[in-house]
Amino acid sequence: MPDVETIRKILVIGGGPAGTFAAIAAKQHNPSAAVTLLSEEQCEPYDKPPLSKAVLLGKVLPSDALIAGPCGIAGHGVVLATRAQCTAIDRAARSVILRDGRRLPYDALVIATGSVVREIPQLPLGMPRVHYLRTEADAHVLKTALRESRDLLVVGGGLIGLEVAASAAELGVSTTVLEIAPRILARVCDEDTSAIVHAAHRQHGVDIRVGTALADAALQTDGRIAVRTGGREHLTADLAVIGTGARPNDGLAAAAGLVTNDGIIVDEYCRTCDPAIFAAGDVVRFPGPHGPVRLENWRHALDQGAVAGRNAAGATDPYMTVPSFWSEQYDLYIQGVGWAPAGGARVRRPLRGNGALVLEISDGRLVHAMGINAQRDLAAARRLIERGVAVDPAALADPAQPLAVMLKR
Repeated sequence: MPDVETIRKILVIGGGPAGTFAAIAAKQHNPSAAVTLLSEEQCEPYDKPPLSKAVLLGKVLPSDALIAGPCGIAGHGVVLATRAQCTAIDRAARSVILRDGRRLPYDALVIATGSVVREIPQLPLGMPRVHYLRTEADAHVLKTALRESRDLLVVGGGLIGLEVAASAAELGVSTTVLEIAPRILARVCDEDTSAIVHAAHRQHGVDIRVGTALADAALQTDGRIAVRTGGREHLTADLAVIGTGARPNDGLAAAAGLVTNDGIIVDEYCRTCDPAIFAAGDVVRFPGPHGPVRLENWRHALDQGAVAGRNAAGATDPYMTVPSFWSEQYDLYIQGVGWAPAGGARVRRPLRGNGALVLEISDGRLVHAMGINAQRDLAAARRLIERGVAVDPAALADPAQPLAVMLKR
């Protein structure tokens, strides 16, 4: 039994996947360490991807998808502190200060504060009938509001906005989406994949208006929201959901004097400029294959959180990732994997039914893949990317040649 004074104290700030897996990995690497996870929410850490889909449809509860598993964080030997809002980091004293005045000392600290919604001034947080979806509480309020509404306005044609639009359409709510870009999902997929998703929404009655900016908005006397677009078109709706992206929640780190630039700057070991402080997940900017990069997806948060946690506990593991994401909209399972190249060859692989698969090659190797209802092919594509296997573009385009077979060559 280690002496009490020699027990390593590891604090993790943030109850999302990055923070949860950092805490679990730290305890696994150093079982004698005292690991505490600080979460602002009042519940066990849960997965957020279902919030805009299955939770809104009433199919699951956030408690059905606990990040740490059915036994929770305590089952991994980690202490969970809920409603623990961190207001400052005292680097000189190596302690975290909570809103209730408590000071918690640390030998190593992991910051996994994630991201916060990108607010728009026309429809700000707190405005009646305006919803930003980020937490379990947000999802519960929106779920109730959707069942009491006839029509919905969604601002933003990215993943969150479109997932909410799909959920609303399935609930029978008339839905309009405003997207300022020339097409939906412009940041995450190619034009053809975007067109397939757009068509699916159209088939379900969703009115998507691309190239459309929001000029102003107001609450009418009847309680409905009225908006005016940049093209001077007037629209009204019972409620609005804002899905205009997120920004890194790096204010706590910046106030502590850590280096930030649209995210906390870390090296390949998830270390900040302070050797006792690590960071992971949506909040960080880390070395990528094309320069410093910030990612916002579940798999990245999980993997980088685990590396940061192990390194906070004494390991020296570098973080290397093949990023990926997924989205569920109607009967479409949309996935992307890999680093999209600035140039390179693009190959389309024909699939049956409503499936689609686009593969991108650079220097003779597969580097990125995007698909709809192509889970098996994308699993193989991920392994091809991870292993750097040389590929033949003609074989990739031929559905008669299984991608899994290429792994054995």
